[in-house]
Amino acid sequence: MQGDALALLADALALLADALALLADALALLADALALLADALALSADALALSGDALALQGIAKFNSLRINKMLYLVQIASGGRRQKFFNFEF
Repeated sequence: MQGDALALLADALALLADALALLADALALLADALALLADALALSADALALSGDALALQGIAKFNSLRINKMLYLVQIASGGRRQKFFNFEF
């Protein structure tokens, strides 16, 4: 009887060891998943920053385009509405 109880206890301890090993593996997988999530969040932040930079550059380009159009208009007004050659471009 006592031998059977010891054998059952040994089996229970072996199962507990297996369960702890599985838990350790699951925790390692969870840590990997969290690391991947952190990487994904960092990439998302980088993409958002690049998007903001692109919008800023679009705004600068639009502003410069408007300034150029204004300068060309002022040159045209100053020339009395005649077409002018400006750096080999006619306008």
